[in-house]
Amino acid sequence: MASQIERVATELRRRILSGELPAGQRVRELEWAPELGASRTPLRLALVELEKQGLLERVGSRGYHVRRITMDEVAEAIDVRGVLEGHAARLAAEAGLAPPQRDQLERCVQEGRRLLEAAGTRRGVLDNAAWASMNADFHAALVEAAGSRTLRAALELVTRSPLAHAGALGVNGAQPQMELSFLRRAQADHEDVLEAVLGREGARAEALMREHARRSRDNKRRLAERAAAQATEPEPASPRAARSRRG
Repeated sequence: MASQIERVATELRRRILSGELPAGQRVRELEWAPELGASRTPLRLALVELEKQGLLERVGSRGYHVRRITMDEVAEAIDVRGVLEGHAARLAAEAGLAPPQRDQLERCVQEGRRLLEAAGTRRGVLDNAAWASMNADFHAALVEAAGSRTLRAALELVTRSPLAHAGALGVNGAQPQMELSFLRRAQADHEDVLEAVLGREGARAEALMREHARRSRDNKRRLAERAAAQATEPEPASPRAARSRRG
């Protein structure tokens, strides 16, 4: 079922970010299950996931509707997250990592390598759900290592904004080659940040983490723009239609 949930969430996310599903439009299980070729249970779970990412909003017992968002709003929230996570990286580096925190961050880095290697054997197709989970774990572990409840509370507030959470990857799965190149760089960022934290290089860790967020911001904008452009591209004519026009 996990793959079906991911497929449904990816398609709905693509339609929202491309504008096919405009702000305010209702998304009800009964209507969208046949539209997406899914049963109601995976659709319901996909809708919950998109609500967590800030793309949908629950409307009482009437299902969900699409939230009004702009990429400028997304970019602003990610910029703020980058400042906060950069500070978290500095605090973690200056305080030093406890063994459980170090183990968690190293596991995330190893899992990222494994996922990218696996994608290389599957013609560039990445396990997006596994990557999103790993990415969220890496960022959460870093914030936990900072040991600041105030910082953690501020991040929880910021990441309620659409697509600002570390586990929200944009139009994941819709443009696999572009996304894979972005995530390879994200993996390198994770490894560099961990190296700086382990080396107790606070200023470097902070700068790397802020740059990492800036890249995430720019990549999400590029993916959304590409999705919108694809949505407006005309459908290629079928051979039969082309012959009919010539005739």
